[in-house]
Amino acid sequence: MSCCNAGGTRPEAHDLTKRIDPKDKRLINCKAVDVNQLMPLKYHWAWEFYLNGCANNWLPTEVAMQKDIEIWKSNRLSANERHMLMRNLGFFSTAESLVGNNIVLAIFKHVTNPEARQYLLRQAFEEAVHTHTFHYIVESLGLDEREVFNMYHEINSIHEKDDFEMKLTQDILDPNFSTSTDEGIRKFIKNLVGFYVIMEGIFFYSGFVMILSFKRRNLMPGVCEQFEYIIRDETIHLSFGVELINGIISENPQVWTKEFQNEILEMVNQAVELEIAYAQDCLPVGIIGLNVGMFREYVQYVADRRLTRIGLGTPYGINESPFPWMSAIMDLKKEKNFFESRVTEYQPMNSSSLGLGTKNETEDESDTLFSNTSAQKEIGSSDW
Repeated sequence: MSCCNAGGTRPEAHDLTKRIDPKDKRLINCKAVDVNQLMPLKYHWAWEFYLNGCANNWLPTEVAMQKDIEIWKSNRLSANERHMLMRNLGFFSTAESLVGNNIVLAIFKHVTNPEARQYLLRQAFEEAVHTHTFHYIVESLGLDEREVFNMYHEINSIHEKDDFEMKLTQDILDPNFSTSTDEGIRKFIKNLVGFYVIMEGIFFYSGFVMILSFKRRNLMPGVCEQFEYIIRDETIHLSFGVELINGIISENPQVWTKEFQNEILEMVNQAVELEIAYAQDCLPVGIIGLNVGMFREYVQYVADRRLTRIGLGTPYGINESPFPWMSAIMDLKKEKNFFESRVTEYQPMNSSSLGLGTKNETEDESDTLFSNTSAQKEIGSSDW
């Protein structure tokens, strides 16, 4: 029979019993549904996150760096400010790679839901763009690439944070690891908490404050603009991770014991102390508007916000951010915000084709970009 069935022989009927029922889908340990069958959706929130990521497409090379180069070569930055910037580049340059590796090598294999996997593929691409961003900054400013990209080996405060995360990846890469047991599910949840809640939700945020403090004084505009785009991505990453964690717990409630919750709290507390040590290293001497005491309070404030979202309350009891100006800079509900002038330019297709509407259909761009997802829960003055 030819490929076109030109001989007239009727093909055999397809097996219609393989059509999926979306209620059979599960985030992990799903054996009832083929992981390749995306539609029909069960977890619409995961698909919305994917669409939102597509709408936020950007590349670092589209950001002009000439003013940054001029400032870096001038005497406008103090030695302490240069030190802080270099430490931030040293951490982020490899941290984004660690997150990407964890998605591709650890998380993706054990998530058995295709719509969640679809977003993970998008996130992995964004982590690659972020890593590219730090190479672009280093190259533009003429910095020593070996110095910056080796800091996670050579600077203790950076090494300790990265080592904390790499151990979580290593646990999942063990050939004997499986999510088929309660112990395995708990270990997988620890990995998700470690990378979404801690790495992207806590470790990154001190650096965001440090870099955006330059924007307040009209310094390093290109670097700040790229960090703003990264924050936009990370906000969505964090919210997706929270949904994934809460979804797995909801489907496997037996693993969420009081003992395990205390284990998560202790893990976050360890991470908070690592981040405070990193802030101390970045700011051995305070600079305008920043000091280590403020960062201790800020890291605990952010940790409370993250823990609340996975049902663990506010153990630090910090109700106000010591950096209220971050809200003014990063409040995505402002009529004028950093992404407004870029969003149409970056979108590879009309946003209406993504089911997101157009700028003319809404007064607030952020409401469109984050409609029907929990990402909007993360954005606002209370979270910065």
